[in-house]
Amino acid sequence: MIQEISAAVIWCLALCLLPDLKRRKDKSILVAAVTIATALTLNVDRIYNAGDQVLGSRNLLDLVANIFMVMGIYFLSRAILRAADVSETVRIHNRAGLLVLAIVVVALIVSFSLVDAPRSSTSFMRDFGSQWPAAVYSSVQFLYIGAVVAITGLTCFRFRGEMARSYFRVAFVFIGVGCALAVVLVLAVLGMDVLHLMGQLDAMTRLSYVYDAALVGAMVFLCVGLALPPVARRLERRSDARAAAVLVERLSGPWDRITSERSEIRLDLAQTAIDRHDAPKRRLHRMLVEIQDALFVDPHLARFLSQNDLDVLREAEQHLGARLAASRVRPLRLSRKGDATP
Repeated sequence: MIQEISAAVIWCLALCLLPDLKRRKDKSILVAAVTIATALTLNVDRIYNAGDQVLGSRNLLDLVANIFMVMGIYFLSRAILRAADVSETVRIHNRAGLLVLAIVVVALIVSFSLVDAPRSSTSFMRDFGSQWPAAVYSSVQFLYIGAVVAITGLTCFRFRGEMARSYFRVAFVFIGVGCALAVVLVLAVLGMDVLHLMGQLDAMTRLSYVYDAALVGAMVFLCVGLALPPVARRLERRSDARAAAVLVERLSGPWDRITSERSEIRLDLAQTAIDRHDAPKRRLHRMLVEIQDALFVDPHLARFLSQNDLDVLREAEQHLGARLAASRVRPLRLSRKGDATP
């Protein structure tokens, strides 16, 4: 049941990330979510039994799932570290991280090959964990996961205060807490491995409850933290688009009066009415550019602007914000007398 819940949570994260697939340059988080979700899904009993039977009932699917897991953790860490710190140091760590990942994958394959596991088992470590190769197999995987998530969590807490937007700061706190719970999970697994080797099965069973709780908690906190920024950005874009659409409607009157004699450069509203969240903002930006260009060429056109029109122009400039600073739009200094100065 724990595996099903964890897999469902991660798949939900992947669905939250899909709408921004084209916008996002770095797809590491989506790759990580799909990879980790696949690893957890392969460990669901019914899927594991069916899949491992196809592979010869030698628990090869357990190896495949664990390789997917460490790969997913690598991509997850890389995405979070890039978001927190874009310095050259992170890129160097990425190259070193790939090398470490390759070593871990090789170690998993070698240690797994030494485990005597003659039958398919949905509880691989419970059934075969008394063997030293199995303990090494488990420890290699979780030591790697523990080291990676510990570094990632510390980075989140370190850089959370430097994030410009509040939802990024909240997201980094969630991710940091999720990484802390993942470290608890790793410690629980290592403890269970040692107890199994010692034959302390009752103590191992009690510690497994810590593992189950930490697994669900880590997945929930990590997924909420990772899903928060893209969901918040989508809501922000929709709100921004609604506000821009209102300003476009309010600016249509002064735009029509000021640019009526300059039809060769006027915006074709019908052609720009496309179903995109950024369309209203683009239309507003173009209208404002045309008004200000017309006023720049002929400042006397300002006499056609009422005080309400000037207020709308100021609101449009404020709404566009940073885009105005980086564009060819020249903010106007408008007076109550109707004079316009570029």
